[in-house]
Amino acid sequence: LTSLENMLFGMGNPLLDISAVVDKDFLDKFGLKPNDQILAEDRHKALFEEIVKRNKVEYHAGGSTQNSVKIAQWMLQKPHKVATFFGCIGKDRFGEILKKKAEEAHVDAHYYEQNEEPTGTCAACITGDNRSLVANLAAANCYKKEKHLDLDSNWELVKKAKVYYIAGFFLTVSPESILKVARHASDKNKIFCMNLSAPFISQFFKEPLMEVMPYVDILFGNETEAATFAKELGFETDDIAEIAKKTQNLPKENTKRQRVVVFTQGKDDTVATVGDRVTMFPVLDIDQNDIVDTNGAGDAFVGGFLSALVQEHALEECIRAGHYAANVIIRRVGCTFPEKPDYH
Repeated sequence: LTSLENMLFGMGNPLLDISAVVDKDFLDKFGLKPNDQILAEDRHKALFEEIVKRNKVEYHAGGSTQNSVKIAQWMLQKPHKVATFFGCIGKDRFGEILKKKAEEAHVDAHYYEQNEEPTGTCAACITGDNRSLVANLAAANCYKKEKHLDLDSNWELVKKAKVYYIAGFFLTVSPESILKVARHASDKNKIFCMNLSAPFISQFFKEPLMEVMPYVDILFGNETEAATFAKELGFETDDIAEIAKKTQNLPKENTKRQRVVVFTQGKDDTVATVGDRVTMFPVLDIDQNDIVDTNGAGDAFVGGFLSALVQEHALEECIRAGHYAANVIIRRVGCTFPEKPDYH
């Protein structure tokens, strides 16, 4: 089993999720809606200083790609360090916490550390069942290919992997790093996976996205992202199976592997291209009352999927593992999980 060490490589925006229970006054003070996701502006500076002073503050390592590789590691349990993770943090207390949290999750994180910008954070302001998320990329936005990815010791870790996963969010940070990894995977007939991540990626970062697309072996996304992507590419259809098919048929560099497209749709069936067909996979049933927080469900699905993929399981099995992981995560606050999976 030790052969699985560093088999999975992830690169993305490492953020420290800071969650605390707050009151309505706190939300009003910073002009927040109870249930929302926004990027931090200047007026939120004091929010981050205040939230850490509250009692019962919880720190969780976050960021989409990091969440996914962490879930993959959790699903596999042993050996440790199946996943390598690269991203940029600051030389500060939050950076130290991120390092500690990655270690506790047994992820082999190698961060590029710089002191221009502080470690990226995401404040989760919780009131009852609601959470208002305020993300501040900061250091995560400072990843540099030549300062980190290109270093021999780091590139050796990239070469060690067989499966690569990078969320679309990282296209806003370092498309040249993504391309270097994607080309390596393609040249060596290894598996490169990507995520559409959010509608704004297809809308405003279409150029870098399409530059990487020929190297993408497995593409993930949800129904909203799929629809936006189709619109941006002029597919002229809103049928998700048709979108999956057209996406699969986009130009591909490594012809030894047919592209696989996987679109999740919340409680509705997951749509996936299986060979030349498009197949629907029903998700696990869950009582609406058991859903605590669907945030992180997409990251968890990918994490479960990747855990089966690194073991070279069939696509159907990868999707089943993804559905299991997502089902566990939506019963809990944030992208957190119990000590061990109960998955067979």
